[in-house]
Amino acid sequence: MNQIHLSANQFVIEASVAESIAESLNLPSVLHLLPHLVHSAQALARPPISNFNVGAVGLGSDSRVFVGVNLEFPGLPLHHSVHAEQFLLTNLAVHRCRRLLSFAVSSAPCGHFREFLQELRHCSSVQILVINEENCAQNIDHVENRKPLSKFLPNPFGPHDLLDHECWLLLNQHDNWLDLLPPNAVNSVISVEKEGAKVRHEDTARLVLKAVSPKCDFRVFYCHSG
Repeated sequence: MNQIHLSANQFVIEASVAESIAESLNLPSVLHLLPHLVHSAQALARPPISNFNVGAVGLGSDSRVFVGVNLEFPGLPLHHSVHAEQFLLTNLAVHRCRRLLSFAVSSAPCGHFREFLQELRHCSSVQILVINEENCAQNIDHVENRKPLSKFLPNPFGPHDLLDHECWLLLNQHDNWLDLLPPNAVNSVISVEKEGAKVRHEDTARLVLKAVSPKCDFRVFYCHSG
């Protein structure tokens, strides 16, 4: 199987670029490209606790290709860890892609994520291809080897059992009735962080302020435990 190198910050591949790569590899479609990207996606994972790299590569309804990897944070509770498939879906949401059509992943999705996928509107139609050493060596990346979520999660229980069809689900576009301030309406912000804290909000705050008020004077003060 041909392997494609992904750069350290390449988590979205535009539709035209993905199509060009697929053509260069003589692949029938971008869908067939996904498994060729999984190995490179694994290299972007950051699991310092388990040392178990997981990469997931998905095709969105807008023909873009999205990448997800697992993340672990030493010193924090286990629930702070990010699954590769959750990273993938968050990537779609951030880039306003409304539907995941199919994805290839380096290891079978865990039970938690199989349930998490139930939060998608068209979850039953999502096609999943698990790339392990056996099928990678045999170059088995054909569409017919992909399986729907129902094969991984039989007899599911999810939002469709509790909510009506009009309720918002993951990736659905909706109005949350929140209005952003006019550009640069925020003049200054002060953040107080604990010195040496495992989780810091400074970088997140900078990203938000860069989007809503790039000229804002942002300052961070660090406090010490008494």
